[in-house]
Amino acid sequence: MRDSVTVGGRRRTYTVVGPADGKPSRDLILIFHGSRQNGAKHRTFTGRAFDALADNGAAVIVYLDGHKGNWNDARRESSFPARKENIDDIGFTRAVIEKLTGSHRIDPGRVFAVGYSNGGQMVLRLAHEVPELLAGAAVLAATMPAPEDFLVADAPPAPMPVLLVHGTKDPIVGYAGGRMSWWVRTLFKVGGRNLSMPQTAAYFAARNGITGEPVSRTLPKRAGSAGRTSVERTDYRQQGRPPVTLYTVHGGGHTIPGPGKAPAVLGRTNQDVNTAELVDEFFGVSR
Repeated sequence: MRDSVTVGGRRRTYTVVGPADGKPSRDLILIFHGSRQNGAKHRTFTGRAFDALADNGAAVIVYLDGHKGNWNDARRESSFPARKENIDDIGFTRAVIEKLTGSHRIDPGRVFAVGYSNGGQMVLRLAHEVPELLAGAAVLAATMPAPEDFLVADAPPAPMPVLLVHGTKDPIVGYAGGRMSWWVRTLFKVGGRNLSMPQTAAYFAARNGITGEPVSRTLPKRAGSAGRTSVERTDYRQQGRPPVTLYTVHGGGHTIPGPGKAPAVLGRTNQDVNTAELVDEFFGVSR
């Protein structure tokens, strides 16, 4: 169902998956697309895998539409229209949550944000600037900006469960961090330095007060998968602390593991795991 809210005099749109008359106190999963996408394109890009969480009645899924294909994230050197026009994506997110709390009977204490690429950067902003809106965050193919390049770096810590997924052969957002290639900076109008994905995971673990060493294991192959990528799971866990889990896709590109295979230019898509199922399991959606 297509719907809209007005924020700061601007009409903002989104697509809701899940009936308004479903069971009460459902989870809400907000999905933020990548650059040059919108909610509908991203829904196709993921093979509609997240829709299954609404089909079984566990959650309401919302695909939000950015402004001219982007989100006003917290990277200091972003220069696309959403940043230049200072689009109120925080207000948009808040308005969608408030509206669906009433219309779809969702539990406002069970709101999770899932973001890919620029959408992942938007989720990082939400987790730091308005953590009270979220019960957890999932960041796909995006890493933390370096402190000097992050506009809300001084925000007080607000521990929450964090799920991270990233390919080691990502041609756009390097798994090893640093500065993006010149063509990426030019094409996507971004800049600045990023932490590596392992550094990003360690950052969130420390933010959550986890002091123990992480534990890693290689996941088994799924029958019928191509076999040119593999997945390593790294868990940061400590009693009484929100967990952090990183799925490293060895050989994977700027892609989302699961049924929706990305264009070859973005690199390989792993199908040993399904990201929607990882989100379901990590946050206990189908509880």
